[in-house]
Amino acid sequence: MKSKEFSLKIEELVKELKVSYMEAIIHYCEENNLDTGTVGSLITKSLKEKIQVEAMDKRLLSLPRGGVLPL
Repeated sequence: MKSKEFSLKIEELVKELKVSYMEAIIHYCEENNLDTGTVGSLITKSLKEKIQVEAMDKRLLSLPRGGVLPL
């Protein structure tokens, strides 16, 4: 599977199941008997950015020193 295909499947799961990106990745891995440690190379830059934004919103990651401007 290619990174683009993987990202599209994760996007579909997020919309369909109404879950976070991390939850969608875990769900996909469980459904397809994949180890979550092996899909890191399939995660695209845009998907990583979305995961990072979710993590910062949930305060799982600290904000950069300069802060983040509201969009």
